[in-house]
Amino acid sequence: MDRLEAMSMLLAVVEAGSLSAGARQLRAPLSTVSRKIAGLEQHLGTRLVIRTSRHIALTEAGRAFVAASRRILGQLEEAEREAAGEYKAARGALHVTAPIAFGERRLLPIALDFLAAQPEINLRLTLTDQQIDLVNEHIDVALRIGHLTDSALIATRVGDVRRVICASPAYLARRGVPRLPEDLAQHDGISFQGFATSPEWRYRRDSAAFTVEPHPRLAVNTTEAAIQAALADLGVIRVLSYQVADELASGRLQVLLPDFAPEPLPVSLVYPEAVPLPLKVRCFLDWTAPRLRARMAEPY
Repeated sequence: MDRLEAMSMLLAVVEAGSLSAGARQLRAPLSTVSRKIAGLEQHLGTRLVIRTSRHIALTEAGRAFVAASRRILGQLEEAEREAAGEYKAARGALHVTAPIAFGERRLLPIALDFLAAQPEINLRLTLTDQQIDLVNEHIDVALRIGHLTDSALIATRVGDVRRVICASPAYLARRGVPRLPEDLAQHDGISFQGFATSPEWRYRRDSAAFTVEPHPRLAVNTTEAAIQAALADLGVIRVLSYQVADELASGRLQVLLPDFAPEPLPVSLVYPEAVPLPLKVRCFLDWTAPRLRARMAEPY
């Protein structure tokens, strides 16, 4: 039995939440994944997972084995990187993650130029509005928006993004332009949920933060859907400035109550501490940080 392969399959199943989801993630037949895990349990002489029709749960032995497997596979990957010369030259696979809209609009163009300049580096760019555990998911660099809470990560600040409230000119012509945050109570709102960093209906008045929300006319789970609803004149949205940069520049959306806006959110490139730092990571940081700072200094 290939124990490393079986350990990798077990981790994929645990992270996916079920055997079938893990098999899809691995692009392997469900029967193969189930057989490998069963073989691992037989080899160890203990039960690792409790299977149900929809999900799995780890036994006490399974939790301990999964934790050890993560450490072992992480050490193996680190050894392979060192053997491949990643500490001596900028080469190999680089895994980066970022929020979807920011990644598409700001980071991707910079990353494409980086790849052109570094032909021996292969980039995997994961765009998601959920925060990913960098260590467990073997991610080299993440772009994070908001105040950082994980003190184990090294951070390089590259700028700030504003939290803006906006609506379409047609909606404002029909319902009026709010002059004070209290006026929002008389307006229709479009909200979205489920993100690590979502702008709040929060304002500043003489340095004291206070919250006023419009009438919740529509709630969606993607930023793009909220923006499209605002462009369709449905109501007021709260977003991060880069998410509506094109719409604000073209005048299709209009910023409201700018004098009451909360403090901007920091934008940082973060990465796990490593000594020495792989050259591919240092190369990416040195390339990306100054270019992001220059791009974020532009309007919107």
